[in-house]
Amino acid sequence: MFRFISLALAVIILQLATSQAQAIDLNPLSAIKNAVEAAVEDRSSSDIAKDFELKTKITAKIVDKMGTDVFSLNTDVYEQDVMLTGAVENKRLKAMAASFAKSIKGVKKLYNEVIVIKGIDQDKGAAENFIDDAVIEGKINALLLDAKGVNVTNFRWRAVGGQVFLFGRAFSKAESSKATGVVKGIKNVVSVTSRVKIAPK
Repeated sequence: MFRFISLALAVIILQLATSQAQAIDLNPLSAIKNAVEAAVEDRSSSDIAKDFELKTKITAKIVDKMGTDVFSLNTDVYEQDVMLTGAVENKRLKAMAASFAKSIKGVKKLYNEVIVIKGIDQDKGAAENFIDDAVIEGKINALLLDAKGVNVTNFRWRAVGGQVFLFGRAFSKAESSKATGVVKGIKNVVSVTSRVKIAPK
């Protein structure tokens, strides 16, 4: 128990120390959520630390190189695989984000799930979409916690305009399929893309 608390505190401190680099992650609960997940995952602390280091470096580089060109961008890392989600104004910016992420040493695989949204659409619905997506992500958390046979701490998820992207690890195809099915049943979810890898214990 003390190990979990210590790890969670360490993660929070790391993320607070890099708050400027993490500014493009619009969800204010992300740091706490990530810390709690890390504290209870069925992984070594060294592997978790590698992921947080990669996330910090990738996010910092994207912010440094792209700045205000990024509307919203999230970086999730699991066992050194990376998933980018969020929204940018054009395909060029989407490709740039992927290129910067790939350039960081230690990245094993990259899933570029960033969607392209024209600037006028961003201005019109950014706040509204954020609220809706936050509600969806909260429902995903609650329902996967309650779902039997789903190890929720090994999963990551992002909602972008109602499009949900699943990431992380499932111990079996059945577990992965169940998680996807649960998410598809949530109100206002328009699509589900699973980048969950299947790897038994």
